Amino acid sequence: MFKHGGRFYVSVDLEGIAGVIGEYGKGLAFDTPGYSYAQKQGTREANAAAKALYDAGASEVWIWDCHGKGYNLDYDLLDKRVKIVMGAGSGKRFPFIETGFDGVLFIGYHAYDTVSAVLAHVYSSTTFQYQKINGKFVGEVQIDAAVAGNNEVPVMFVSSDNICVAQTRESFGEIPAVITKTGLAWNSCVSKHPAAVCDEIYAEVKKAAENIDAFKPFIFESPFEYEVRYKRIEYAESCRMRSYDNMPFERIDAYTVRGYLKNPEDIF
Repeated sequence: MFKHGGRFYVSVDLEGIAGVIGEYGKGLAFDTPGYSYAQKQGTREANAAAKALYDAGASEVWIWDCHGKGYNLDYDLLDKRVKIVMGAGSGKRFPFIETGFDGVLFIGYHAYDTVSAVLAHVYSSTTFQYQKINGKFVGEVQIDAAVAGNNEVPVMFVSSDNICVAQTRESFGEIPAVITKTGLAWNSCVSKHPAAVCDEIYAEVKKAAENIDAFKPFIFESPFEYEVRYKRIEYAESCRMRSYDNMPFERIDAYTVRGYLKNPEDIF
C-alpha cells in the first residue's frame, strides 16, 4: 500500500486486450470489426487497474489513451477521479511524466514481431519490420519503459497476450502481469473471458501496489545503438535521423538504418 498516496500512469493500448483480434491486412483500425469491442473492453481493463490503484491508496491516476490517434476509450465509464491523456500530435510519449510519478502500468500492450503473437508490431505495423537497441529486438514495452525509466518511473504491471508478457518479463524480470489471451497467429487467439481478465487485473495491480518498492526504473545505458528496419525502401531512403553527435544514421542495406542516441525520447 502507498504510505503517502502516489501518482501513477496507466498506458492503454488495444491490441493486447482480452477478446480482441484484428482483420487481415488492416490490424486493429477504426474500420475493422473488432475495434468497437476493443474500445469497450479497453475501458473496462483500464478502469480495473485504476480502481485497484485507488483502493491501494493512490492519490492520482492518469490514464493515457495511446492506441492509434489516441481517441478510443469510453471516457464516461472511467472512474471519475482519473485524468485522461488523449489525442495525437504532441510528439511525446507519456506527456508530463517528468512531473513525477511512482509507477507506470501497461494495459493491452502487444509483442514485437514474433511468430504467433497477436497483432505484433512496433509503433506502426505498416512502417517498421523491426527495431533494435544494442543489437536486441525491442518493442513498445521496452521503449516506453525506457522513456518512463529515463524519468525515474518504473514499470509495475503489464497485461497482454502470453508472448508479450514473456517478452516483458525477459526485459524487467517477474513483474506482476495478466495474460489476457494465448496467441495463435497475428489475427487469432484463445482469449480468457473479458470479465475474468478485469478481475485478474484488479487483483494483480493490488499485489503490485503492495510491493511498490520492489520495482526499479528500466533504462538503456547512454549512448545506445538504435537500429530500424523499414518495410519499404523509400522509407529508409527518406530517414533523416541523426546520432547524438549529429552524424546521419548509417544506411546498412536497402531497408535498414542505424545510429547512436543518448535518450529514448530521441527515437520519436
